[in-house]
Amino acid sequence: MARLITLVIVLVHIFICSTLCFGSDPTAYYDLKFSYITASPLGVPQQVIAVNKKFPGPLVNVTTNYNVVVNVWNELDENLLLTWSGIQMRHNSWEDGVLGTNCPIPPKWNWTYEFQVKDQIGSFFYFPSLNFQRASGGYGPVIINNRVIISLPFAQPDGDFNFVIGDWYTQNHTALRRMLNSGKELGMPDGVLINGKGPFKYNSSVPDGIDHATFNVDPGKTLNSTKKFYTSEKVNVMFLMQALQKKPLYDVSTPWSAMNQPRSIRQNGTASGARPNPQGSFHYGQINVTQTYVLQSLPPTTIDGKLKSTINGISFVNPDTPIRLADKHNVKGAYKMDFPDKPSGKSPRMDRSIINATYKGFIEVILQNNDTKMLSFHADGYSFFVVGMDIGIWTENSRGQYNKWDGISRSTIEVYPGGWTAVLFSLDNTGVWNLRVENLDRWYLGHETYMRIVNPEENGETEEAPPANVLYCGALKSLQKAQEHSSATTTHLNLFLSLAIGLFSLALTLV
Repeated sequence: MARLITLVIVLVHIFICSTLCFGSDPTAYYDLKFSYITASPLGVPQQVIAVNKKFPGPLVNVTTNYNVVVNVWNELDENLLLTWSGIQMRHNSWEDGVLGTNCPIPPKWNWTYEFQVKDQIGSFFYFPSLNFQRASGGYGPVIINNRVIISLPFAQPDGDFNFVIGDWYTQNHTALRRMLNSGKELGMPDGVLINGKGPFKYNSSVPDGIDHATFNVDPGKTLNSTKKFYTSEKVNVMFLMQALQKKPLYDVSTPWSAMNQPRSIRQNGTASGARPNPQGSFHYGQINVTQTYVLQSLPPTTIDGKLKSTINGISFVNPDTPIRLADKHNVKGAYKMDFPDKPSGKSPRMDRSIINATYKGFIEVILQNNDTKMLSFHADGYSFFVVGMDIGIWTENSRGQYNKWDGISRSTIEVYPGGWTAVLFSLDNTGVWNLRVENLDRWYLGHETYMRIVNPEENGETEEAPPANVLYCGALKSLQKAQEHSSATTTHLNLFLSLAIGLFSLALTLV
């Protein structure tokens, strides 16, 4: 009997390893259910998008090179897509979760994302990318840890804190959406949330009854507070400076002097860890630029009676059929590859124009902000090198002030009003990748485009095929089959329980 029970334990262990550790890298499974709850982060009851009944949503905690399986359940009353800010989705834009790459998940449906967090470490976050939903929540943190074989370039801290920080309005996303659709600007947010909670009552201007975040610390301990997730790049630096310092490290009274802080950040090329050039041999300043794009942002304007935001005079209209899906099925006219590489001076228009980028090219992108507010630009699928920023109009002479040695590599960067930021991309990640402002109002009004990067000699090794569970919409909606509900984690658990019960039954019959 003891031998049979031992055999059962061994077989169950083998089953677990074969299902949860398939392939050469481990796999992590998550179920995320999106639904509405009522909450009062700033003291006003409102409809909030929760994940697994929590706001913010639960932490997705993995290690670099893990395979990640996330089953997303849409319990909202409108379409849903989940995107993963900062996670590069190497050669796999099918999992990126924006309308140019994915058909939306309809209400009462579920869809499973499967991707690998390859050669990345750091803090990231997930959020709903459609219909201004992020203004009502639905976001949560993602941590990608370093592998144990790669040591940290600093002493192990005594503790960790996660901060999810962002703007917040006391109206939900549907009300804010109606306001933008009517041609009105949103104005300043009603407050800033930390981990879904409002401000500490530091004076009488803060209403009573607002719950605030607290963090218990011990004197003399070393704490790691680097895991910060900003749902709005607009406020994070100033907020943290004043929260963590007795006085600002830099004079921030003017845009020019405020730039000293981001311009002072440098890459540590001697430290171990995942980076775009893990061996430290990627000397970006010595690579010839193959093309330059000057992307000009202007204040929102009226196009065909609607308030719209533009890049180079184009307000992007999302295609009915996702771009690579249209390619695979030869859908004609789904999009255009005629995005201008500099401001055209023509009247603004709404269009489905995207950047036809060259695989393995090395491009220079100038983000020229002639809008009246700070903009945060983000690129899906990539980290870019930030080589310069200044006030004024960028010219070719501006290259003389570029940092060509140790510029920071990141996926989101601020562009000051009346100024420019220059970044360099190495286009080695095939697929279709969203380039947008993270300011939700501007993004909703069309301030985005896509980079289409295709290997002309594709052999199945540089871009993954569409997943077996790909959703169809637009011109391909007739291909979509009826939804069959399943949960990745529940399926594995049921298989495990069935096998365990069967093996124990066998053991009892043989006694």
